[in-house]
Amino acid sequence: MAKKNKPIAGYHMLMILSAADGNFNGKEDKVIEKWIEHEMPLPVNLDREMEEISALKPEDYMLHFKRCMADFYEDSTEEERNRFLEYAIRLTKADRSISREENIYLDELFNEWTETQL
Repeated sequence: MAKKNKPIAGYHMLMILSAADGNFNGKEDKVIEKWIEHEMPLPVNLDREMEEISALKPEDYMLHFKRCMADFYEDSTEEERNRFLEYAIRLTKADRSISREENIYLDELFNEWTETQL
């Protein structure tokens, strides 16, 4: 997999988070739309990105998520990572409950990024 730029890596992580519990709803979609609106200043072919994400098997989500985490981290500031974490939390809370699966991804994100910053 080629290295992803920060906005694309963030998009992939949010899409995996939204799929982690097996349920995707309109409220989650709104959070992702806000992310795109604020973090993707240039037009991006999201159809191509969605094809790549859709081709993943659920058992491959975590590996892809970790690669995207590393790409995002490499191209971001601490402030940008904190803002992304806020979006990720908002996304997982959009349906009013954080599933066990979503929590695993949030923990991975938080632990990796905070340990790397120390």
